[in-house]
Formats: sequence, structure tokens, C-alpha cells
Amino acid sequence: MVPRVVFGQGSFSQLGEILLPKRKNADAPFIFLVDDYFETKDLVAQIPLMFNDKIIFVSADEEPKTAQVDALVKLIREEYDELPSGIIGIGGGTLLDLAKAVAILLNNKGLAENYQGWDLVNKPALYHVGIPTISGTGAEVSRTTVLLGPEKKLGINSDFTTYDQVLLDPDLTKTVPKEQWFFTGMDCYIHCIESLTGTYLNAFSQSYGEKALELCKEVFLDDIPASESRDKLMMASWHGGMSIAYSQVGIAHAMSYGLSYLLGIKHGIGNCMVFQHLGEFYPEGVALFKKMVEKHDIKLPKGVCANLTQNDFDVMVNVALGLDALWENALGKDWKTIMTPERLQALYQKI
Repeated sequence: MVPRVVFGQGSFSQLGEILLPKRKNADAPFIFLVDDYFETKDLVAQIPLMFNDKIIFVSADEEPKTAQVDALVKLIREEYDELPSGIIGIGGGTLLDLAKAVAILLNNKGLAENYQGWDLVNKPALYHVGIPTISGTGAEVSRTTVLLGPEKKLGINSDFTTYDQVLLDPDLTKTVPKEQWFFTGMDCYIHCIESLTGTYLNAFSQSYGEKALELCKEVFLDDIPASESRDKLMMASWHGGMSIAYSQVGIAHAMSYGLSYLLGIKHGIGNCMVFQHLGEFYPEGVALFKKMVEKHDIKLPKGVCANLTQNDFDVMVNVALGLDALWENALGKDWKTIMTPERLQALYQKI
């Protein structure tokens, strides 16, 4: 679990005092990985730089890749004689996952792709801090960092992945565009549905999942003030991420990984594109999802898989079916007899 959390509107102003005791010396910088959306925004001026600290702006237009992690680690190692005092990720799920992965790889040998899987990390990560600027992914609280590798999309799942400190300031989410707000919020909602209906469910996971689902319903179905909505969605993301940490996701996430690997479709919108077609597996969840889509007048892309080759479908199906734990959580131990490659391809063809 994340050992230290600060929450509250305007709490970003406390970052300097949070980091100060963790600074090793003047030659060991803090490296801030920041979504390049903020390059021209006021937020940058509020980042508490000292000595030879560095801000690296990173585009979140594409999902984070193992090669991108390796390039950032190489850049930092070449520029500084000492290991950094810590890595701070500021942005959405892409930036939060990148910061986690960079913190791990700076203290472990080899390439990022070598650590895709479960409990492959041998040494603790560098001190790392997560500051979400959009709510829904749960990346701020999870023990994974999901990366697109040369052969698969898979997380670095380990006890060392989790952030040492998280700062939750709902004011940082004020500038999120409506559609992005919706798609990322739905990532949280879909986490809840997949966790709460899964075979891996336990009382710990259920308590977090039920709270996250309740908050999602308030945010996306009730008419509440904007500031309250920001607070509640940020906490829904946290609770949804905690629920997944102790159970697992399901069919929508597995299929979204396939879409992402082949077509580069971002995780939040990919989940939504898939989830609308999963009524036979999650009837209540999908019905409520469609109400939310209608209420917020969201238009989901159509015909995305219309012109794919059989080879393309094979790639997506193989990536998705490689995520055994997700399928077992959704369909039970005999999932391979239920979700055949042919049935999965038929679902993809609807998208």
C-alpha cells in the first residue's frame, strides 16, 4: 500500500516541504516527469526546484512504452554522477506509470521489458512520488506500471512499484477536457464492475470497490457541484485502484490491451469501446454505462476494427488471451472453454 498520502484542494503547494527531507544532497536531484500539456501552464512555476533538479516534459499522446522507460533512464544516468534523490510523476496514468517504471529501472539492472510480469523486481525502486492531474486510472495507488513492450502490453507488477508518497490535489484536474474526463473516469467505473463481479473478489477488495462504484454513480449520474465532483472522482480513482490491488480486472481490460497493442488506442477510451459490447457478461454494469454515455452526450468511435486483416485479429486475440488472471477473474478456472479465440474475435469485430 502507498505509505504516505496528502489530500486536499491546493495541497500541491506542500510538495516542497514533502520533498525536502528526502533530498540526499545537492548533487542528487529530484527528476520531475511532467505531462507536456502543462509546459505552458501555471503549474510549472509551482514546481519546487532546487539545485540541479530537472523537469522532463513527456507527451501522454501514446501509451507508455518499455523503450521510452529505457531512454529516460539512460538520459538521467548520463546527465548525473549520482542517482537522483527521487522521481516525481505529474500527470495522468501514462506519466504516473512512467515515473514508477523509471524509479524501478534506475535501481535495477537491464531493460524495462525484462521486468514485465509479476514479482520480477529484485531491488527497491528509488523514492518516487505520484501526483495525478486526472482521476480514474488508479495508477497513483496500484502496484503495477503498465507498459507496451516489444512483444506484449503488461505491467511491472511488484511490491516495489507502488509509490512512496502520493499527493492528491483535486484542483489539478480542473483543466481536463470533458471527453478525457469521461473516458478516464470510466476506467475507474469499469475497474469496479470487473472487480465486484469477479471470482477473485474478497471482503477487502469488495469494500473498496463498492465505495468507488458509489462515488462514480454520484459523479456521472447525479448533478453535483464541480468542486465536489472533482473531490469525489479523485477518491473513486483511489478506491478503485485499491480494489484492483487485492483482486483483478476482467474482460474489458484484457480486450483493451489488445486494442492498445495493435492500434495504439488509449486505455480509457479503449475500455469504453469494448465495454459497450459486454452486456452478456456484465448486464447491470453495461446498462448503467450506457446511461452515463447518454447523459454526458459521449460519442464512441465506430468501425475501428472494420478493415483489419485476419493477422491483425490474431495479434489482438493473442495479446488479450495472454492475460490469464483477468480471464480467470471474469469467467472462472474454465475460462478457456468459454472464451475461445473465435468468440473473442467476434467481440472485436463489433467494435
